[in-house]
Amino acid sequence: MKQMGYDRASVVFSPEGRMYQVEYARKAVEKATTVVGVTFGGGVVLVATKSIQKLLVPESVEKISKVDEHIGVASCGILADSRILVDYARIRSQVNRITFGEPIEISALVKDISDRKQRFTQMGGIRPFGVSLLIAGMDGGPHLYETDPSGTLREWKAQAIGRGMKDARKALIDEYKDGMPRDKAIDLGLKALKTGEKKLVSRAIEMGVAEAGQFKLLDRNTIKELVKKFV
Repeated sequence: MKQMGYDRASVVFSPEGRMYQVEYARKAVEKATTVVGVTFGGGVVLVATKSIQKLLVPESVEKISKVDEHIGVASCGILADSRILVDYARIRSQVNRITFGEPIEISALVKDISDRKQRFTQMGGIRPFGVSLLIAGMDGGPHLYETDPSGTLREWKAQAIGRGMKDARKALIDEYKDGMPRDKAIDLGLKALKTGEKKLVSRAIEMGVAEAGQFKLLDRNTIKELVKKFV
């Protein structure tokens, strides 16, 4: 009863100062499969799990995407919304290359995505994006950013989002160390993911690593080998 119709549009504040449509969008993220990001001495690791159904081709569900040569994005929430934002980020990256002749700064791209998300919380007739993103890249050093449905952005050393975020974050807080090597960061990412999801299936996991100015998605065989010790 407290809502009294204040949740019917994203542009209406409740008397308590809440924006219910944005809060509902955050709920879509909280119910999605877990995504983890971990920075290490020379880069950033993204690890994500996805829901796999019988007869589904796993590669048709994309949780981690390459945006530019040095930037990758892990999505958590409504993947249709994520696809639109990833396409937008790719276009912004290419426009920057054509205009300035150099790769886009990751901080500038994250701010651009966050600004777009925020605009969708203050216009009538539309809804907020129901997706949070972990954005990883190399730009004078490793960077890991999070953007939520409200357009808020934060930079993290390690972060987890999704349905298992509470347990996964605890694992990250307990074991993360500054400047840790790449293999330890991958192990920590997988351990945090398993802590949040309780069970790991290699065909349902995606991984990407940003290092040495490049973002690369790991192939299925590599992921299978890395996951063995956590199954």
